[in-house]
Amino acid sequence: MVSCEKAKHSTAVCESTPADGESNAPAKNHRRVNVKKIALEPGFPNLRTMLEFSVFQKNLGQVQTRIAKACEACSRPAQNVRLLPVTKTHPVEASYFARRAGLLAVGENRVQEAVSKRPQGPPDLRWELIGHLQSNKTRLAVATFDRIQSLDSPELARRLASLCAEAGKVMPVLLQANAGADAAKSGAVDFDALRSLADVAFSLPQLRVEGLMTIPPLNADSSVARRSFETLRSWRDRLEAAFGKALPELSMGMSSDIEAAIAAGSTQVRVGTALFGSR
Repeated sequence: MVSCEKAKHSTAVCESTPADGESNAPAKNHRRVNVKKIALEPGFPNLRTMLEFSVFQKNLGQVQTRIAKACEACSRPAQNVRLLPVTKTHPVEASYFARRAGLLAVGENRVQEAVSKRPQGPPDLRWELIGHLQSNKTRLAVATFDRIQSLDSPELARRLASLCAEAGKVMPVLLQANAGADAAKSGAVDFDALRSLADVAFSLPQLRVEGLMTIPPLNADSSVARRSFETLRSWRDRLEAAFGKALPELSMGMSSDIEAAIAAGSTQVRVGTALFGSR
């Protein structure tokens, strides 16, 4: 059975639906996008054509219902868990679908893909990097993203801060932890490594550390993901106690494990397949 814990932080704001009376029509400066052209763009052969917006709306409603029910089961306010749609490998139209539905940000796994898509996307949408950041892509990432969720080493933190200083920018970041001890995943492998990463990140004024992120191991046993999420929450609590700093964001949970993540205290779930279809 998944254990439930109320999140002790309540600063997160629901971004998944438009406010009462807000139109679902795109903003006036949202231009139409040639989906077929983008889907076949050279360099990204895996991009595919989009599903209909009505199908996306239906999928979104189902995901929001899952979030609401999971929060109710744990006696948590649903507005304390935000939905981040993941647009990886989908054409830029996916970002317009998200914004039209009232969502304020999207997540991308690859720097180069976001570099190509963001200029064609909604101008008032935030873009977050949720995939591994290679050192040689850091400068592009600084110029492209509004938040980086995959800060996974002290060396990367220092390089990121240096490039942010050059750009005159303070970058919101999440520290990535490999809470499931998965050899295929990036991130701090234990609490001591995470504490060392936090110590460096907190010392760099160009980085604003907002919380932690993890990706659980791929495993048919749902308890594996649950343990990863509970470990991340525990590490967050220990870091807050050690440094005396609030780390309100826990970015954990995807299409297959939304409920387990929310039960463990997630404040943001990253969902792609359940919204846009399989990749």
